[in-house]
Amino acid sequence: MFLFFSSFKDDGFDILEELINIPRCAAVFVFSDLLVDDQTVYPKEFGNKFIMSKTIGSGACGEVKLAFEKSTCKKVAVKIINKRKFMLSNSGDYERPIAFDTEIEILKKLNHPCIIRIENFFDSEDFYYIVLELMEGGELFDRVVTSVRLKESTAKLYFYQMLLAVQYLHENGVIHRDLKPENVLLSSTNEECCIKITDFGQSKILGETSLMKTLCGTPTYLAPEVLNTAGTAGYSSAVDYWSLGVILFVCLSGYPPFSEQNGKMPLKNQIAGGNYTFIPAAWENVSPPALDLVKKLLVVDPEKRLTTKQALEHPWLQDDKMRKDAERLMCDATMLPPQQISVSRKRGHEEHEASTSKQSETLTATPEKRAKM
Repeated sequence: MFLFFSSFKDDGFDILEELINIPRCAAVFVFSDLLVDDQTVYPKEFGNKFIMSKTIGSGACGEVKLAFEKSTCKKVAVKIINKRKFMLSNSGDYERPIAFDTEIEILKKLNHPCIIRIENFFDSEDFYYIVLELMEGGELFDRVVTSVRLKESTAKLYFYQMLLAVQYLHENGVIHRDLKPENVLLSSTNEECCIKITDFGQSKILGETSLMKTLCGTPTYLAPEVLNTAGTAGYSSAVDYWSLGVILFVCLSGYPPFSEQNGKMPLKNQIAGGNYTFIPAAWENVSPPALDLVKKLLVVDPEKRLTTKQALEHPWLQDDKMRKDAERLMCDATMLPPQQISVSRKRGHEEHEASTSKQSETLTATPEKRAKM
Protein backbone atom coordinates (compact mmCIF):
# COMPACT_ATOMS: atom_id res chain seq x y z
CA MET A 1 0.00 0.00 0.00
CA PHE A 2 1.32 3.48 -0.79
CA LEU A 3 0.04 7.00 -0.39
CA PHE A 4 0.13 9.67 -3.08
CA PHE A 5 -0.77 13.32 -2.49
CA SER A 6 -1.25 16.10 -5.00
CA SER A 7 -2.63 19.54 -4.34
CA PHE A 8 -3.62 22.46 -6.51
CA LYS A 9 -5.55 25.68 -6.19
CA ASP A 10 -8.83 26.15 -7.98
CA ASP A 11 -10.91 29.34 -7.61
CA GLY A 12 -9.55 30.05 -4.16
CA PHE A 13 -9.83 26.49 -2.88
CA ASP A 14 -6.93 24.30 -1.91
CA ILE A 15 -7.92 20.85 -3.12
CA LEU A 16 -6.16 17.91 -1.55
CA GLU A 17 -6.38 14.68 -3.49
CA GLU A 18 -5.49 11.52 -1.65
CA LEU A 19 -5.05 8.32 -3.66
CA ILE A 20 -4.59 5.04 -1.89
CA ASN A 21 -3.87 1.80 -3.72
CA ILE A 22 -5.11 -1.24 -1.84
CA PRO A 23 -5.24 -4.91 -2.90
CA ARG A 24 -8.51 -4.48 -4.78
CA CYS A 25 -7.17 -1.43 -6.64
CA ALA A 26 -9.79 0.83 -5.09
CA ALA A 27 -9.13 4.57 -5.02
CA VAL A 28 -10.06 6.98 -2.30
CA PHE A 29 -10.33 10.71 -2.89
CA VAL A 30 -10.65 13.22 -0.07
CA PHE A 31 -11.24 16.82 -1.11
CA SER A 32 -10.68 19.47 1.54
CA ASP A 33 -12.07 22.99 1.12
CA LEU A 34 -9.54 25.40 2.61
CA LEU A 35 -12.26 27.94 3.42
CA VAL A 36 -14.08 25.39 5.56
CA ASP A 37 -11.46 22.87 6.68
CA ASP A 38 -8.03 24.47 6.96
CA GLN A 39 -5.84 21.51 7.89
CA THR A 40 -2.94 23.77 8.89
CA VAL A 41 -4.68 24.88 12.10
CA TYR A 42 -4.18 21.44 13.65
CA PRO A 43 -0.97 20.20 15.34
CA LYS A 44 1.60 18.86 12.88
CA GLU A 45 1.69 15.44 14.55
CA PHE A 46 -2.10 15.21 14.26
CA GLY A 47 -2.10 16.44 10.65
CA ASN A 48 0.42 13.78 9.68
CA LYS A 49 -2.05 11.07 10.66
CA PHE A 50 -5.53 12.50 10.09
CA ILE A 51 -7.53 14.66 7.67
CA MET A 52 -10.23 16.63 9.45
CA SER A 53 -13.72 16.90 7.98
CA LYS A 54 -17.12 18.27 9.04
CA THR A 55 -18.40 19.06 12.53
CA ILE A 56 -20.74 16.36 13.85
CA GLY A 57 -21.38 17.70 17.35
CA SER A 58 -20.66 20.64 19.64
CA GLY A 59 -20.72 21.60 23.29
CA ALA A 60 -19.78 24.34 25.73
CA CYS A 61 -16.07 23.52 25.71
CA GLY A 62 -15.48 22.32 22.17
CA GLU A 63 -16.74 20.22 19.31
CA VAL A 64 -16.59 16.79 17.71
CA LYS A 65 -15.45 16.43 14.11
CA LEU A 66 -15.42 13.64 11.59
CA ALA A 67 -11.90 12.76 10.46
CA PHE A 68 -10.13 10.24 8.23
CA GLU A 69 -7.07 8.27 9.24
CA LYS A 70 -4.60 8.64 6.38
CA SER A 71 -3.04 5.19 6.66
CA THR A 72 -6.34 3.27 6.50
CA CYS A 73 -8.99 5.81 5.42
CA LYS A 74 -10.94 4.73 8.49
CA LYS A 75 -13.48 7.26 9.72
CA VAL A 76 -13.03 8.40 13.33
CA ALA A 77 -14.51 11.01 15.65
CA VAL A 78 -12.19 13.68 17.01
CA LYS A 79 -13.20 15.39 20.23
CA ILE A 80 -11.60 18.85 20.34
CA ILE A 81 -11.53 20.48 23.76
CA ASN A 82 -10.68 24.15 24.27
CA LYS A 83 -8.41 24.07 27.33
CA ARG A 84 -9.29 27.54 28.56
CA LYS A 85 -13.05 27.01 28.36
CA PHE A 86 -12.78 23.59 29.93
CA MET A 87 -10.75 24.81 32.90
CA LEU A 88 -13.10 27.72 33.49
CA SER A 89 -16.20 25.53 33.35
CA ASN A 90 -14.73 22.96 35.75
CA SER A 91 -12.90 24.93 38.38
CA GLY A 92 -12.23 28.50 37.39
CA ASP A 93 -8.71 27.90 38.67
CA TYR A 94 -5.95 27.55 36.08
CA GLU A 95 -3.56 26.08 38.66
CA ARG A 96 -5.86 23.19 39.50
CA PRO A 97 -5.41 19.93 37.54
CA ILE A 98 -8.43 19.52 35.28
CA ALA A 99 -10.65 16.46 35.04
CA PHE A 100 -9.98 16.01 31.34
CA ASP A 101 -6.69 14.25 32.02
CA THR A 102 -8.66 11.82 34.17
CA GLU A 103 -10.99 11.09 31.26
CA ILE A 104 -8.05 10.15 29.05
CA GLU A 105 -6.52 7.85 31.63
CA ILE A 106 -9.87 6.15 32.25
CA LEU A 107 -10.51 5.57 28.57
CA LYS A 108 -7.04 4.13 28.06
CA LYS A 109 -7.49 1.46 30.72
CA LEU A 110 -11.01 0.36 29.77
CA ASN A 111 -11.68 -2.47 27.33
CA HIS A 112 -15.35 -3.39 26.88
CA PRO A 113 -17.53 -3.62 23.73
CA CYS A 114 -20.09 -1.24 25.28
CA ILE A 115 -17.62 1.48 26.30
CA ILE A 116 -16.23 3.95 23.77
CA ARG A 117 -12.66 3.23 22.73
CA ILE A 118 -9.97 5.89 22.57
CA GLU A 119 -7.68 5.46 19.55
CA ASN A 120 -5.26 8.36 19.91
CA PHE A 121 -4.61 11.55 21.85
CA PHE A 122 -2.87 14.82 20.98
CA ASP A 123 -2.09 17.76 23.24
CA SER A 124 -1.46 21.22 21.80
CA GLU A 125 -0.99 24.58 23.52
CA ASP A 126 -4.68 25.52 23.41
CA PHE A 127 -6.54 22.30 22.64
CA TYR A 128 -6.82 18.62 23.45
CA TYR A 129 -7.60 16.26 20.56
CA ILE A 130 -9.07 12.86 21.47
CA VAL A 131 -9.48 10.42 18.59
CA LEU A 132 -12.38 8.06 19.26
CA GLU A 133 -14.05 5.28 17.35
CA LEU A 134 -16.90 6.70 15.28
CA MET A 135 -20.42 5.72 16.30
CA GLU A 136 -22.52 6.09 13.15
CA GLY A 137 -25.85 5.93 15.00
CA GLY A 138 -25.36 9.08 17.07
CA GLU A 139 -26.76 9.63 20.56
CA LEU A 140 -29.48 7.61 22.27
CA PHE A 141 -30.97 11.02 23.11
CA ASP A 142 -31.68 11.72 19.45
CA ARG A 143 -33.06 8.22 18.87
CA VAL A 144 -35.56 8.67 21.70
CA VAL A 145 -36.54 12.16 20.55
CA THR A 146 -37.07 10.98 16.97
CA SER A 147 -39.15 7.98 18.03
CA VAL A 148 -40.99 9.79 20.89
CA ARG A 149 -40.24 6.57 22.81
CA LEU A 150 -38.43 3.32 22.05
CA LYS A 151 -40.16 0.01 21.49
CA GLU A 152 -39.92 -1.99 24.69
CA SER A 153 -37.88 -4.72 23.00
CA THR A 154 -35.40 -2.11 21.74
CA ALA A 155 -35.17 -0.43 25.14
CA LYS A 156 -34.48 -3.82 26.68
CA LEU A 157 -31.67 -4.57 24.22
CA TYR A 158 -30.00 -1.21 24.86
CA PHE A 159 -30.50 -1.27 28.62
CA TYR A 160 -29.04 -4.75 28.98
CA GLN A 161 -25.86 -3.51 27.31
CA MET A 162 -25.81 -0.41 29.52
CA LEU A 163 -25.99 -2.57 32.63
CA LEU A 164 -23.08 -4.72 31.45
CA ALA A 165 -21.01 -1.62 30.70
CA VAL A 166 -21.69 0.06 34.05
CA GLN A 167 -21.07 -3.21 35.89
CA TYR A 168 -17.69 -3.43 34.14
CA LEU A 169 -16.89 0.18 35.11
CA HIS A 170 -17.66 -0.45 38.77
CA GLU A 171 -15.69 -3.71 38.80
CA ASN A 172 -12.72 -1.68 37.55
CA GLY A 173 -13.07 1.01 40.17
CA VAL A 174 -14.79 3.66 38.06
CA ILE A 175 -18.03 5.52 38.76
CA HIS A 176 -19.34 7.39 35.71
CA ARG A 177 -21.47 9.97 37.59
CA ASP A 178 -22.97 11.54 34.46
CA LEU A 179 -25.00 8.80 32.79
CA LYS A 180 -27.68 10.21 30.50
CA PRO A 181 -29.04 9.53 26.98
CA GLU A 182 -26.59 12.03 25.46
CA ASN A 183 -23.70 9.92 26.79
CA VAL A 184 -24.95 6.66 25.29
CA LEU A 185 -23.91 6.27 21.64
CA LEU A 186 -25.28 3.88 19.01
CA SER A 187 -23.03 1.94 16.64
CA SER A 188 -25.36 2.29 13.65
CA THR A 189 -28.65 3.76 12.49
CA ASN A 190 -30.22 0.29 12.67
CA GLU A 191 -32.70 -0.19 15.48
CA GLU A 192 -30.83 -3.32 16.54
CA CYS A 193 -27.30 -2.18 17.32
CA CYS A 194 -24.53 -2.09 19.88
CA ILE A 195 -24.45 0.80 22.36
CA LYS A 196 -21.40 2.43 23.90
CA ILE A 197 -21.13 4.64 26.96
CA THR A 198 -19.00 7.75 26.51
CA ASP A 199 -17.97 11.05 28.12
CA PHE A 200 -16.03 10.30 31.27
CA GLY A 201 -15.34 13.93 32.16
CA GLN A 202 -17.22 13.58 35.46
CA SER A 203 -15.92 10.10 36.30
CA LYS A 204 -14.19 9.24 39.51
CA ILE A 205 -11.69 6.48 40.21
CA LEU A 206 -12.89 4.75 43.36
CA GLY A 207 -10.70 5.25 46.41
CA GLU A 208 -10.56 2.93 49.40
CA THR A 209 -13.73 4.41 50.85
CA SER A 210 -15.59 4.48 47.51
CA LEU A 211 -16.99 7.86 48.50
CA MET A 212 -17.03 11.17 46.66
CA LYS A 213 -17.96 14.65 47.77
CA THR A 214 -18.14 16.44 44.45
CA LEU A 215 -21.48 17.80 43.34
CA CYS A 216 -21.53 17.15 39.61
CA GLY A 217 -23.58 15.68 36.80
CA THR A 218 -26.73 16.69 34.96
CA PRO A 219 -29.51 17.67 37.44
CA THR A 220 -32.31 15.68 35.78
CA TYR A 221 -30.29 12.47 36.16
CA LEU A 222 -28.63 13.15 39.53
CA ALA A 223 -29.35 10.76 42.40
CA PRO A 224 -31.16 12.07 45.53
CA GLU A 225 -28.15 11.54 47.80
CA VAL A 226 -26.08 13.91 45.65
CA LEU A 227 -28.65 16.70 45.88
CA ASN A 228 -29.62 16.04 49.50
CA THR A 229 -26.06 16.52 50.72
CA ALA A 230 -25.09 19.22 48.20
CA GLY A 231 -21.78 17.40 47.88
CA THR A 232 -20.94 17.68 51.60
CA ALA A 233 -21.24 13.95 52.33
CA GLY A 234 -19.92 10.93 50.51
CA TYR A 235 -21.89 8.87 48.03
CA SER A 236 -21.15 5.67 46.19
CA SER A 237 -21.55 3.85 42.88
CA ALA A 238 -25.29 3.68 43.59
CA VAL A 239 -25.54 7.11 41.93
CA ASP A 240 -25.07 5.33 38.58
CA TYR A 241 -27.89 2.87 39.36
CA TRP A 242 -30.26 5.80 39.85
CA SER A 243 -29.18 7.43 36.57
CA LEU A 244 -29.74 4.12 34.76
CA GLY A 245 -33.27 4.08 36.17
CA VAL A 246 -33.91 7.58 34.81
CA ILE A 247 -32.57 6.58 31.38
CA LEU A 248 -34.80 3.48 31.28
CA PHE A 249 -37.79 5.62 32.32
CA VAL A 250 -37.10 8.02 29.43
CA CYS A 251 -36.61 5.22 26.89
CA LEU A 252 -39.87 3.48 27.79
CA SER A 253 -42.11 6.53 28.23
CA GLY A 254 -40.54 9.24 26.08
CA TYR A 255 -40.44 11.84 28.87
CA PRO A 256 -38.20 12.38 31.95
CA PRO A 257 -39.43 11.36 35.41
CA PHE A 258 -38.21 14.62 36.94
CA SER A 259 -38.51 17.92 35.16
CA GLU A 260 -38.43 21.67 35.74
CA GLN A 261 -41.62 21.76 33.67
CA ASN A 262 -43.47 20.24 36.62
CA GLY A 263 -44.75 23.38 38.31
CA LYS A 264 -46.08 21.57 41.37
CA MET A 265 -42.66 20.96 42.90
CA PRO A 266 -39.07 22.21 42.37
CA LEU A 267 -36.81 19.77 40.50
CA LYS A 268 -34.60 19.19 43.53
CA ASN A 269 -37.60 18.27 45.69
CA GLN A 270 -38.93 15.91 43.02
CA ILE A 271 -35.65 14.01 42.93
CA ALA A 272 -34.98 14.14 46.68
CA GLY A 273 -38.36 12.58 47.39
CA GLY A 274 -38.43 10.23 44.43
CA ASN A 275 -41.62 11.93 43.23
CA TYR A 276 -41.57 11.15 39.53
CA THR A 277 -44.34 12.18 37.18
CA PHE A 278 -46.40 9.20 36.01
CA ILE A 279 -48.53 9.73 32.90
CA PRO A 280 -50.72 6.61 32.43
CA ALA A 281 -51.18 7.13 28.68
CA ALA A 282 -47.42 7.00 28.11
CA TRP A 283 -47.10 3.72 30.01
CA GLU A 284 -50.19 1.84 28.81
CA ASN A 285 -48.19 -0.30 26.37
CA VAL A 286 -45.26 -0.94 28.71
CA SER A 287 -45.19 -4.33 30.43
CA PRO A 288 -45.51 -4.54 34.25
CA PRO A 289 -42.02 -6.15 34.63
CA ALA A 290 -40.40 -3.22 32.79
CA LEU A 291 -42.14 -0.70 35.03
CA ASP A 292 -41.22 -2.76 38.08
CA LEU A 293 -37.52 -2.56 37.19
CA VAL A 294 -37.77 1.22 36.78
CA LYS A 295 -39.39 1.55 40.21
CA LYS A 296 -36.70 -0.59 41.86
CA LEU A 297 -33.94 1.55 40.39
CA LEU A 298 -35.58 4.87 41.29
CA VAL A 299 -35.43 4.19 45.03
CA VAL A 300 -34.35 7.16 47.14
CA ASP A 301 -32.42 5.06 49.67
CA PRO A 302 -29.20 4.02 47.86
CA GLU A 303 -28.90 0.96 50.11
CA LYS A 304 -32.24 -0.37 48.83
CA ARG A 305 -31.68 0.55 45.18
CA LEU A 306 -31.03 -2.31 42.76
CA THR A 307 -27.40 -2.81 41.76
CA THR A 308 -26.39 -3.67 38.20
CA LYS A 309 -26.00 -7.31 39.24
CA GLN A 310 -29.48 -7.40 40.74
CA ALA A 311 -30.95 -5.56 37.75
CA LEU A 312 -29.42 -8.12 35.37
CA GLU A 313 -31.22 -10.81 37.38
CA HIS A 314 -34.58 -9.01 37.15
CA PRO A 315 -37.38 -10.99 35.40
CA TRP A 316 -37.71 -8.37 32.64
CA LEU A 317 -34.18 -9.12 31.43
CA GLN A 318 -34.52 -12.92 31.48
CA ASP A 319 -34.96 -12.92 27.72
CA ASP A 320 -32.75 -15.47 25.96
CA LYS A 321 -33.29 -14.07 22.46
CA MET A 322 -32.45 -10.53 23.56
CA ARG A 323 -29.31 -11.70 25.33
CA LYS A 324 -28.13 -13.68 22.30
CA ASP A 325 -28.77 -10.66 20.07
CA ALA A 326 -26.82 -8.43 22.45
CA GLU A 327 -23.91 -10.87 22.61
CA ARG A 328 -23.80 -11.05 18.81
CA LEU A 329 -23.85 -7.26 18.46
CA MET A 330 -21.14 -6.82 21.08
CA CYS A 331 -19.02 -9.47 19.42
CA ASP A 332 -19.43 -7.77 16.03
CA ALA A 333 -18.46 -4.43 17.57
CA THR A 334 -15.28 -5.98 18.96
CA MET A 335 -14.34 -7.89 15.81
CA LEU A 336 -15.25 -5.17 13.28
CA PRO A 337 -12.38 -4.76 10.79
CA PRO A 338 -11.05 -1.29 9.89
CA GLN A 339 -12.94 0.52 7.14
CA GLN A 340 -10.85 0.45 3.96
CA ILE A 341 -12.84 2.82 1.80
CA SER A 342 -14.21 6.19 2.80
CA VAL A 343 -15.07 9.07 0.51
CA SER A 344 -15.76 12.66 1.52
CA ARG A 345 -16.11 15.46 -1.00
CA LYS A 346 -16.53 19.17 -0.44
CA ARG A 347 -16.96 21.62 -3.29
CA GLY A 348 -17.70 25.29 -2.80
CA HIS A 349 -20.16 25.71 0.04
CA GLU A 350 -22.14 22.49 -0.38
CA GLU A 351 -21.40 21.42 3.18
CA HIS A 352 -20.71 24.81 4.73
CA GLU A 353 -23.48 24.50 7.33
CA ALA A 354 -22.07 22.81 10.40
CA SER A 355 -24.26 20.33 12.20
CA THR A 356 -24.98 21.02 15.87
CA SER A 357 -26.15 18.79 18.67
CA LYS A 358 -29.78 18.97 19.78
CA GLN A 359 -30.61 20.70 23.01
CA SER A 360 -31.99 18.81 25.99
CA GLU A 361 -35.10 21.00 25.88
CA THR A 362 -37.04 18.35 23.96
CA LEU A 363 -36.77 15.66 26.62
CA THR A 364 -37.76 18.08 29.37
CA ALA A 365 -40.90 19.11 27.51
CA THR A 366 -44.26 17.53 28.13
CA PRO A 367 -45.47 14.84 25.69
CA GLU A 368 -48.03 17.28 24.33
CA LYS A 369 -45.36 19.94 23.66
CA ARG A 370 -42.96 17.43 22.07
CA ALA A 371 -45.67 16.26 19.70
CA LYS A 372 -45.72 19.76 18.19
CA MET A 373 -41.92 20.03 17.83
